[in-house]
Amino acid sequence: MMWKRSLLTTAGGLTALVIAAGCSDNSAGSEHQMSQMSSPATASANTTTPSGEVHNDADVMFAQHMIPHHQQAIEMSDMLLTKQGIDPRVTDLAKQIKAAQGPEIEQMQGWLTQWGNPAMPPMPSGDMSGHGNMPGMSGMPSMSDTPGMSGMMSEADMAALQNAQGVEAGKLFLTQMIAHHEGAITMAQTEIKDGKYPAAVEMARAIVIAQQKEIDTMKGMLATL
Repeated sequence: MMWKRSLLTTAGGLTALVIAAGCSDNSAGSEHQMSQMSSPATASANTTTPSGEVHNDADVMFAQHMIPHHQQAIEMSDMLLTKQGIDPRVTDLAKQIKAAQGPEIEQMQGWLTQWGNPAMPPMPSGDMSGHGNMPGMSGMPSMSDTPGMSGMMSEADMAALQNAQGVEAGKLFLTQMIAHHEGAITMAQTEIKDGKYPAAVEMARAIVIAQQKEIDTMKGMLATL
């Protein structure tokens, strides 16, 4: 009987050891699995940089200046599209400008919100007249003189386009828009040279290409109107 109890005790001890070892292995395995599961998330958190930090003052200025610049181009296009007797090539171009620049305005407004910057550049002190500067607001006299805002039309320029009719309106629109586009290209080239935010630099490159092509088209139209 004594030897039976001894065997039972030994067997019980071995069973306990096996169970303990199994628990230890399972625990280690679970910890290893948890470690593997958390690694990708941890690595991602360590390598992801908030996009709002990957920009500089040049990017902010580009967006703040290009938004009202684009808004004025859309306003000029809207003016033209209300007129009669305009060459269909010119009206098609106006529609093309609106279609391209509207989404770019929204994209730049999103960047400024993300960066915590206002949508408008600071205005010279004591000169706040006529600065609604939202789509549909005519005339930006001070904006046309703001450093970095190349090619903006003055209030007198906008009034002249508003009052022009027929073929003369089409010619004036093209003449003004060529100067306007040339200013946008200058602004975009500054962003390409000085900007840091990849999407803004990419947009600037696209503006240079697209608007230079439109300038060439408009010059060709002017010669045939």
